Amino acid sequence: MRYHFSGVAGAGMNPLASLVRARGHDVQGSDRSFDQGKNQDIAARLRLLGIQLAPHDGTAVTRAIDRFVYSAAVEADTPEMRAAGALGLDRVSRSQLLAEVVNAGGPGVAVAGTSGKSTIVGMVAWLVREAGVPVTVLGGAALVDEGTGGCFIAGPAEGPVVAEACESDGTLVGYRPALGLVHNVSRDHAELDALRPQFAAFAENCGRLLVNGACPEAAALGRRFKASTYGVPPGVDTRLWVTSVGPRRATGVLRVEGSNVVIDIPQPGLHNLENAAAATLVALELGVDPLKVEALLARFPGVARRFEAVGTTASGIRVVDDYAHNGEKIRAAVTTAQASAPRVVVVFQPHGFGPARFLRPELKELLPRLLRPQDRFCYAEVFYAGGTVAKDVSGRVLASDLPEGLRCGYARDHDAVRQWVLSEAQAGDTVLIMGARDPDLSRLARKVFESLSVWASSTRSKVPNRL
Repeated sequence: MRYHFSGVAGAGMNPLASLVRARGHDVQGSDRSFDQGKNQDIAARLRLLGIQLAPHDGTAVTRAIDRFVYSAAVEADTPEMRAAGALGLDRVSRSQLLAEVVNAGGPGVAVAGTSGKSTIVGMVAWLVREAGVPVTVLGGAALVDEGTGGCFIAGPAEGPVVAEACESDGTLVGYRPALGLVHNVSRDHAELDALRPQFAAFAENCGRLLVNGACPEAAALGRRFKASTYGVPPGVDTRLWVTSVGPRRATGVLRVEGSNVVIDIPQPGLHNLENAAAATLVALELGVDPLKVEALLARFPGVARRFEAVGTTASGIRVVDDYAHNGEKIRAAVTTAQASAPRVVVVFQPHGFGPARFLRPELKELLPRLLRPQDRFCYAEVFYAGGTVAKDVSGRVLASDLPEGLRCGYARDHDAVRQWVLSEAQAGDTVLIMGARDPDLSRLARKVFESLSVWASSTRSKVPNRL
């Protein structure tokens, strides 16, 4: 069969396209970011797999295509969507195709939750790959130093499949995995009242269900659907005992069926320890030896843009790149940074105008409580990926929501972000760059680090030698 992937550069799309190609199908795709000269590393990797790339203008959409797969980021009025409709092609959403893959897995494992999915799936990918267990893995973020885009491991066609199941487009209801996991449920993409039915349908469709007992919403699902529970609270089926959450590593012990699995990961924060506990349970289900889990987690490289340390300058300024884009993720990233730094300098770029409108009241209330008096915060301008959207909110408007005492900054573009950080950062600070979707954010974090390194060197060179 011949597949066309519309929006193929997306973190959820390029792993799927790679899998379909690995299973012997002809694959082509397009993405507006490629047309803009962005995401060229993803484009190169797809071409190496034999995937043909075309302009995102509809010209590649022909009757030769058997299945037209589209991303939720591709609007219905784009030339490709219109062409596929006019030709009567079999149109399948990314999430529908992913659910097909998971449901056919032997077994299929779906990891759900509003936060932590990509890290959990990334950890599982690392564990099964390094342990030599043949599993197909599809996730939304690559491991650190393994490129950009999503996470993909090609396993046997009839073998196990582990995938990240996202609630953002309302499609959790399509998954019927042998094993499902709900890590948490919080306000993201939609209000809780809208999310609850979707997660309930997912839970009901799972052959077996694991839930994080530390999350009230997930725990409620667990009680309703008789799930196995894990996490920090007493009374869960698989208890996580926390030893340390930082500042540089997180450690704990997971009590699994009467035996201890020591968790020692290079990523700080309670949320990362909880992620590792969930990944450990999935890996054990897939046949990874507990001792190998312990050894491999201790050198887990991390997931790209999940509290990823870019570097530390000579003056001790650490720059961290993070994908945080909702209230809970922002809270987790900022509190983790605060645990190891006397001062945190934060930049947040909302990942679209719709998300900015949705998050506005929550962030207006959250940030004044979250930030310490010495911390600094800046809104970068809202990311615009293209298409027809109402641009009725801006970074400047969001900044004006916050109390004057916070001295909230506003940066109209990435160069202005860099200049703002240079004006605010001090020796020993942690600089935290947060946001989603924009492929240039990692590049921005590196430029900020480079500029701070030059600034630190020039400042140090002006200090007279007292020896």
